[in-house]
Amino acid sequence: MNIGIFDSGIGGSTVLKEIVKILPNEDYIYYSDSKNNPYGDKNDTEIIEICDNIVSMLIDRNCKVIVIACNTASAKAVDFLRKKYSNLPIIAIEPAYKMVHDYANDKETLVMATRGTIESEKFQILFHKYDNEKTVLLPCIGLANLIEKDEKEQIKKYLKENLLQYKNRVENVVLGCTHYPLVKNEIKEILGNVTFFDGAPKLAQHLKYVLEENGLLENNNGKIEFIDSQNSKEKKERFFEILEQR
Repeated sequence: MNIGIFDSGIGGSTVLKEIVKILPNEDYIYYSDSKNNPYGDKNDTEIIEICDNIVSMLIDRNCKVIVIACNTASAKAVDFLRKKYSNLPIIAIEPAYKMVHDYANDKETLVMATRGTIESEKFQILFHKYDNEKTVLLPCIGLANLIEKDEKEQIKKYLKENLLQYKNRVENVVLGCTHYPLVKNEIKEILGNVTFFDGAPKLAQHLKYVLEENGLLENNNGKIEFIDSQNSKEKKERFFEILEQR
């Protein structure tokens, strides 16, 4: 059986990379939904319908657990999906803001995320529960799409225009979109030596726990199948480059 993981593009590769570190012998199917990228521009009903179709497809492909590797999809669709597929473990990424509360609560913090994530009820509940009153919420409109397209110069320009005002002001940066870890170095060029908080490592640990609790751990070949909704060869090549598994 497989572990199914999906995102609106290749951003979720940053999540899968963490999962493979601690679960190297599982088989994976990764679904990159380029056709509907970006999710942040869609309303809740559209996102739920898209995610429902993807989960159904992954179940048909013999997936024993689903990982939602997109913060927007997690915020908008996970409750619906867990209710509909109640017998299937569904693990969802979310911004690592609680980690700030646990490890660096006294530090000035910048949360970078899509507008859809920041405005979602799920994130707002999380934020108000752990707000250190030293936090700026920054909707990074369009950034995930630039990263998805690998527009290097545009990414640098975008980050400079949107982050320079926070240089020497913030010490923590919460990466609230799975695409953003792909541009950590570019963010550091603007903000300096900040501490990043990313939900992927904790998700990987939680996934392992869920598999153990449900007797679903397997010792397979560690095969990774990549599917893109637009059959993009470029996305496939970049995906495996990110995983460092050419």
